Amino acid sequence: MKFNIKLLILIAVISGMTLSCKKYLDVTPDNVATIDYAFRNRNEAENYLFTCYSTLQNMGPSNSDAAFTTSGEIYFPNTLTEATLGTREAEQGFHLIRGVQTTDNPSLNYWDGEQLGQPIFKAIRRCNIFLENIDRPKDLAQFERNRWIAEVKFLKAYYHFYLLRMYGPIPLIKQNLPIDAGTDEVRIKRAPIDQAFAYIVSLLDEATPDLPRTIQDPARSLGRITQNIALSVKAEVLTTQASPFFNGNPDYTGFKDKDGVNLFPAAFSAEKWNKAMLACQAAVKSCEESNLSLYRFTSPGNLPTIPAPLKTVMDIRQSITENWEKNPEVIWALNPEFGLQSMAMPRLTNAMVQNMGGTPGNFAVPIGMAELFYSKNGVPMAEDTGYDYRGRYAVTAAGTENKYYLKSGYQTIKMHMDREPRFYADLSFDGSCFFGNGQTDPENMLYVQARGGTSLAGPKDNIRVNVSGYWPSKLVNYQSVFGTEVTQASFRMPLIRLAGLYLLYAETLNEVNGPTADVYTYIDKVRARAGLKGVKESWASYSTNPGKASSKDGLRSIIQQERRIELCFEGRIGWDLRRWKVMQDVLSKPLQGWNIQDTTPEGYYRQRNLIIPVFGLKDYLWPLKYNDLIVNPNLVQNPYW
Repeated sequence: MKFNIKLLILIAVISGMTLSCKKYLDVTPDNVATIDYAFRNRNEAENYLFTCYSTLQNMGPSNSDAAFTTSGEIYFPNTLTEATLGTREAEQGFHLIRGVQTTDNPSLNYWDGEQLGQPIFKAIRRCNIFLENIDRPKDLAQFERNRWIAEVKFLKAYYHFYLLRMYGPIPLIKQNLPIDAGTDEVRIKRAPIDQAFAYIVSLLDEATPDLPRTIQDPARSLGRITQNIALSVKAEVLTTQASPFFNGNPDYTGFKDKDGVNLFPAAFSAEKWNKAMLACQAAVKSCEESNLSLYRFTSPGNLPTIPAPLKTVMDIRQSITENWEKNPEVIWALNPEFGLQSMAMPRLTNAMVQNMGGTPGNFAVPIGMAELFYSKNGVPMAEDTGYDYRGRYAVTAAGTENKYYLKSGYQTIKMHMDREPRFYADLSFDGSCFFGNGQTDPENMLYVQARGGTSLAGPKDNIRVNVSGYWPSKLVNYQSVFGTEVTQASFRMPLIRLAGLYLLYAETLNEVNGPTADVYTYIDKVRARAGLKGVKESWASYSTNPGKASSKDGLRSIIQQERRIELCFEGRIGWDLRRWKVMQDVLSKPLQGWNIQDTTPEGYYRQRNLIIPVFGLKDYLWPLKYNDLIVNPNLVQNPYW
């Protein structure tokens, strides 16, 4: 069906817009024009293309990211005297683990575009308008028209995928309804899960051939969709479909629409894992042929020689915060810069104390996340035959052998010693060294002092406080400087990077074939960059369960922990925990922090509960707003709501 274009009003064209990358990110549909005007020539059509991107770009802020805020990786207190994220509304996503979600007014509502959620259905309608009218401009070359069509098909697929991960069965908006559509046509139903996945994949397959493999003019077009992005998203889509939550989930076998149609597949399908494996294989092959590789830090000329342990830390940290034009690992990132570095930064100097508003540091990593990282031997602490797991909270002085990780002689706990490099790259904590913030001498690094209110990083008030004692400093560029003034070196949070794709491929390979050489190859690529030995060698040499890496179930557990470590704080793990159907287990334990008010190490290192999360079966899927069910009686609510 086509639009009645004489009656349709278009929200969305910004006239006279330049073609630079920096501009197209900022397109917002705030003007009104007719369809005829929007597609009268190439320039106006390109403006509309960038309007199709606008919702995607507005999905950048992490505090509105459903996966970032609900994974339990970062705790944000609800008792702060002031709203350090600007408004109380900006904090709401972090509070969903308190069980505060309702059907009256859901938080992070991407279905309706409310409560920090973007209006995704509106974005899909814009994509349909574009696809139905892009043949109009006469001055648009066919090769460019084909590329733009492919970009918009990708966007349409991704918007559907985002909704699917949040809500499960969704209406498929394949084309816009005519202006004179009847009531029955408007009241669209939710499509079964597998039908929705198939439609998303079909759009990605249609889009991929006409997309460029890579961006040739980064200054103008970085952030636009490429073949590598499309193939990698297809890999994520099919892996999501094959995963336990969407593949024969018994908790949803009775979920039907009002006509009695099953909305979730009743039976498990092994073939879905095979399709996911082939999609991951194609994405990896394309990315490697495009010379993408795992990031390695290259010291700029103004830095001294960096010792090997610290170099490994920087290989890991900068894989996130490096300028994306220079980072060969980033497959896809959105253009908006990550704007919450100050939330992940501990106070390190007196100047930072003088300007506490510059570093609120409210992103608190629970102790359980700190314990998730491996020992230096590359296996879980509780499994390491040589690790004093029972005595991990004992206070001791940091030795000089850890001087690039911990302040020598500082009183801390054993758990902070002899850990893998990602532990020190991703977290800051009492006694940990910090390379950056204007101090880049490896022999004289700043370090965190967090015990009690008299310490630099400790609680000064009930506003600029980290309530657990762990900061996700992975999210801070080492070149940012916080002091009486703040100068932030910006970066863009990756949506997909090569390390994550490698681990996704390893996951699918294991599900299809069990432990094979290829599975170990792709896990070990990521581990090697993190300074660890291979999976088989590490478990055989150091684990109390040496056979774990040789069984399909054991290797699945290892891969899941690898992903949770490698991709922590990046807004990916929240989706993983859902599709693996383990989020209820992960959030079944209290989120804990240290006794931050105490000034003595013995008193400080006492665990205290920050929150007992509330997460039940119903929370795997977002609820539909109650009013939507009234407006469209063909919709059914998600189970358990």
